Amino acid sequence: MTIRKEYKNKEITIIWQPTLCTHSTKCFKSLPNAFDPRRKPWIIADSEPSEKLIETIKNCPSGALSFVYNEEK
Repeated sequence: MTIRKEYKNKEITIIWQPTLCTHSTKCFKSLPNAFDPRRKPWIIADSEPSEKLIETIKNCPSGALSFVYNEEK
């Protein structure tokens, strides 16, 4: 069973798949305001600019973090 959690801001949706996570700590060391495993929810998508979030997500070594652009309504 694949678990998939989503966290949104105005521009992007961050997708986290915990079963893929290798806990490299890159995300929360890079952007601790956005990614904090001690907090619930642990991802706050509107705490940093989307560009910074995307850069951090692209550096996730396991692929547990990904994103999609939100569709305009």
